[in-house]
Amino acid sequence: MATDHLKRRAQALRRGQTTPEGLLWRVLRNRQLSRWKFRRQHPVDRFVVDFVTLDGKLIVEIDGATHATDEELKRDTVRTEILKSLGFHVVRVSNDDVRTNIDGVLNSILSELPTP
Repeated sequence: MATDHLKRRAQALRRGQTTPEGLLWRVLRNRQLSRWKFRRQHPVDRFVVDFVTLDGKLIVEIDGATHATDEELKRDTVRTEILKSLGFHVVRVSNDDVRTNIDGVLNSILSELPTP
């Protein structure tokens, strides 16, 4: 169960979503991507992930320019390993891909989900 701190953080992130997050959310919400129910800015363990489908055990993270530094890349790697240890698969997409190739992003997400 998420702590109150993580719940508040998730709510704040939902209110202040980035443009790419908003674009992707428009096509993931309400089971628009096949049958999968996605949640946005959802607590998983000690993290708030950008998007997750709990049924599909898939987390989608949108990475912007701040994820290009060595320190951030190292943090992302550790975070991904922890989420994998919890049974999730993690897909990382860039802000630019969401803005310019949303169909490609959706195909990538679908390819990582289990087939019915």
